[in-house]
Amino acid sequence: MWGDSLKVKSESQGLSMKVALIGAGNLATNLGKALCRAGHEVVQVWSRTTESASALSKVLKCSYTTDLKDVVRSADVFIIAVKDSVLPSVAEALKEGREEQLVVHTAGSMPMDILPFERSGVLYPMQTFSKNKEVDFSIIPCFIESSNESDSMLLKTLSRTVSDTVYELDGESRKYLHLAAVFCCNFANHCFSLGADLLKRHGNIPFSVMLPLIDETAAKLYSLSPREAQTGPAVRWDTNVMDKHLQLLADTPDVQKIYELFSKSIHNDQL
Repeated sequence: MWGDSLKVKSESQGLSMKVALIGAGNLATNLGKALCRAGHEVVQVWSRTTESASALSKVLKCSYTTDLKDVVRSADVFIIAVKDSVLPSVAEALKEGREEQLVVHTAGSMPMDILPFERSGVLYPMQTFSKNKEVDFSIIPCFIESSNESDSMLLKTLSRTVSDTVYELDGESRKYLHLAAVFCCNFANHCFSLGADLLKRHGNIPFSVMLPLIDETAAKLYSLSPREAQTGPAVRWDTNVMDKHLQLLADTPDVQKIYELFSKSIHNDQL
């Protein structure tokens, strides 16, 4: 269930853990850098491709492998940061010789028991990550879960060295957290992409003109709820404006449908 927010760093700033990083994608890259900055040692990186594994290992100054059988046996924690679709197979391949090791995954939408280990857990940093854009990890909320109390304390300690905000959250609640994140991040960004396409096709207007509007929209959420911050023709149910917009979208029926659905949802949310 929803745990207390732990808004302080680890009591033991000198504590260093050895971490094996299974994955070299966007999340693994940012998490690996944050762990190293916090004084932990990433002892090895695994990735399916030599290119990705080698690139991240150079950044983290550690060894790498592309064979799960060659992943180190000794580490304080093994962190699996791979696509959800391959998580079960990667975890199963990693199991041999590590049955008693603490292994965690970073997936928001996958249950903890997908991991076939006696000591298992979840470390889910809720943020959008890109390899080439570093983020301030200290402001990222991290959500943890573990199969036992001692490993829960270990994950809290580890997480608190990279993030100022750590929550305990069970798998059922985490599924809805991840779903909410998809709406707030992925779907919102897709709306930016649709807007950028409209600007480019009709006047070749640079997307940068939207950035002050986007910044103010997000900034309002620090003092208002999303419902209170909502503006636009759908709130007023201004069908004169909305009908004109729908006419402008006649050549893109999928986007037109999105406009209709969003407008109805916004209006209903205000009732």
